[in-house]
Amino acid sequence: AHYGYSKSRRHPSTGRYIFGLKNKVEIFDLEKTSLALEEALLFVKELASKNGIILFVSGKKEASKILRSVAENLSLPVVAGRWIGGTLTNFSEIKKRISRFLNLKAKREKGELEKYTKKERLLIDREIDELDMKFGGIVSMKELPDALFVVDSKEENTAVREARSLNIPVISLSGSDCNLEEVDYPIPGNDSSLSSIEFFISRLEKAYKEGGEKTGQFQSK
Repeated sequence: AHYGYSKSRRHPSTGRYIFGLKNKVEIFDLEKTSLALEEALLFVKELASKNGIILFVSGKKEASKILRSVAENLSLPVVAGRWIGGTLTNFSEIKKRISRFLNLKAKREKGELEKYTKKERLLIDREIDELDMKFGGIVSMKELPDALFVVDSKEENTAVREARSLNIPVISLSGSDCNLEEVDYPIPGNDSSLSSIEFFISRLEKAYKEGGEKTGQFQSK
C-alpha cells in the first residue's frame, strides 16, 4: 500500500506524503497515509449513519471485481468501467436511459418481445446488454449520490470534476501522480496494486457498515 510511482511522475500536491525513494520508486509515509485514511473513514461512518449514498467509481481492471462486490454488499451504486460523461451533471438524462433499460429488461423477462422478429429481438438484446454495461451498476441510484469514492483520481478526473461542480464530496485512493487538491478526502497510497486496493476498500466497507448500524441498516456482529 505504500508504493507510489517514479519521482518524475509525482504531482506536487503529494510531496508532503512522500517518505523517500526505494529503487527509484517513491514510498508513501505510512503514518500520514494512516491519518488521511482515518479522516476519510470518519466521514464515511458519518455518511452511513445518515443513510448517505456513496457512488463507487473505477475503470481499473484491478479494482472492478472488489468494487462491485463491496457495492453489492452495501447496496450502493457502482461504476466499475468507463465513466459515462454526464452521469452526474446530466443525471436527468441518465435516469431516462436507466428507465429504458429496466423497461426493456422487464419486457424480455415477461416474454413481451416475442411479437418482434428474430432480427428485431437480436437488436433489442444488444441494446439491453449495452445499457446494462453502462448503467447496470447505478440502477438503484434514484438521485445524485452524497459522495463519490474513486480509485485513482487522475484516471477518474471526469467523474471528480462532475462531482466537484455539484459540490458532491470526493473520497479517493490516489497514487503519487494524482492532484490531491481536487479531492475532499484523499487517501494517498498505491492505487494500482490489487492487494492495496482491496485493503483500502475493505476498510471503507467496514466503516460504512459500522456507521449504518446506528440506523439499523446493518446488523452489528
